[in-house]
Amino acid sequence: MNTTSQLAKRFREVMLDGLWIANTNFKDQLKDVTWEQATTKVGSLNTIAMLTFHIDYYIVGLINVFEGGELEIRDQYSFDLTLIESQKQWESLLGKLWNDSENFAKILEQMSDSKMNDVFVDEKYGTYLRNIDGMIEHAYYHLGQITLIKKFLV
Repeated sequence: MNTTSQLAKRFREVMLDGLWIANTNFKDQLKDVTWEQATTKVGSLNTIAMLTFHIDYYIVGLINVFEGGELEIRDQYSFDLTLIESQKQWESLLGKLWNDSENFAKILEQMSDSKMNDVFVDEKYGTYLRNIDGMIEHAYYHLGQITLIKKFLV
């Protein structure tokens, strides 16, 4: 299995269907979360909805670069979630996350292994490999937060 296929597999594991490292994934953790739970603030922590939006924001930002676009994402906007006031809005956000996650993995599978050593937008951001690994690690970090917040809410 080539590097990009392995990375796509690791990404799908954390987002959509894996159990290997964390024994869970985003889809599994979010499948039974209601919009009320997703938007409930626990102390000073971000809400589950905010974390869901946040991780999708970065996925979409990387996809844009993968497809030849500019790096348009900015940390300061990564939690700018529109108010969620219904189950339908929550499910729409989840559907977007699942679609964007699968799209990310498919694009990654189509990349050549040699692309992994290319500069990602600017040398200060490192290589494609560093950014893809970073996205996977970022997802696991927020998956852990979501898992803990759910425990506080139940």
